[in-house]
Amino acid sequence: MKTLFIFASAMALSICACTNSANETNDSFEWIQLFNGKDLNDWTVKIAKHEVGENYANTFRVEDSLLKVRYDGYTDFDFQYGHIHYNTPFSAYLLRVEYRFVGEQAPGGEGWAWRNSGAMLHGQDPRTMLKDQDFPISIEGQLLGGNGTDERTTSNLCTPGTNVFMEVNGELFTPHCTNSTSKTYHGDQWVTAEFLVLADSVVHHILEGDTVLTYYKPQIGGGSVSNYDPAVKVDGKPLKSGYISLQSESHPIDFRKVELLDLAPYMGDQAKLQEVLKQLRSEARNR
Repeated sequence: MKTLFIFASAMALSICACTNSANETNDSFEWIQLFNGKDLNDWTVKIAKHEVGENYANTFRVEDSLLKVRYDGYTDFDFQYGHIHYNTPFSAYLLRVEYRFVGEQAPGGEGWAWRNSGAMLHGQDPRTMLKDQDFPISIEGQLLGGNGTDERTTSNLCTPGTNVFMEVNGELFTPHCTNSTSKTYHGDQWVTAEFLVLADSVVHHILEGDTVLTYYKPQIGGGSVSNYDPAVKVDGKPLKSGYISLQSESHPIDFRKVELLDLAPYMGDQAKLQEVLKQLRSEARNR
């Protein structure tokens, strides 16, 4: 396990740039387009205070080939935190999302939720979430936008109902959120965030080719999630796999790409995994 930690950390810096080239030419790697640009048939909505599958006020919609999160049907946000979950769980993968914040925050949204969203990793099955549950038990790749002046990193880590280790042999890290080392992205610009997730061993957050945050051994535990089924929240249980979801936290956001490279077939053979990552890097150099 420790060898995998070291290997993955060494390779993470090179993955972002190389996958861009590999995907554009559609050569050796079969990327899964989680968002097909047409509909949300492969996704399941769960919004707090509503039953699973109810897309309250058309919060999640497809317009102009974009997956949009909107609140024009809300008179008050009223803590109705929402998530749209891809219907297939994954264990080891490279996830890429391209997003931008737009417009004004919904009335009643909390101050911390201004230009705030997230990509939830290794999340619980939405069908196991109770009606009033606010967030899925998951690891959150927090997505934040700047106000035009102040520094505000993105691709941070938040942990609703989970904990991680920040060092391979360190102690359990229990604070709810921790910042990445990314720069600030102001305005309505498109941002590409990538997440390299290798089961319950290591997770890297990557922006513009740089690894901006790394942590290890994600597991269920801690707080920052409410109204859940206690049978689902088994503290200390390693998060080996789970569902990917995108948030509605009261600020409008667009996603124009949500795609995934499944690395699970290579996890049983570290040499093969290394070969795959090196091949991605080599293809990038040759274009």
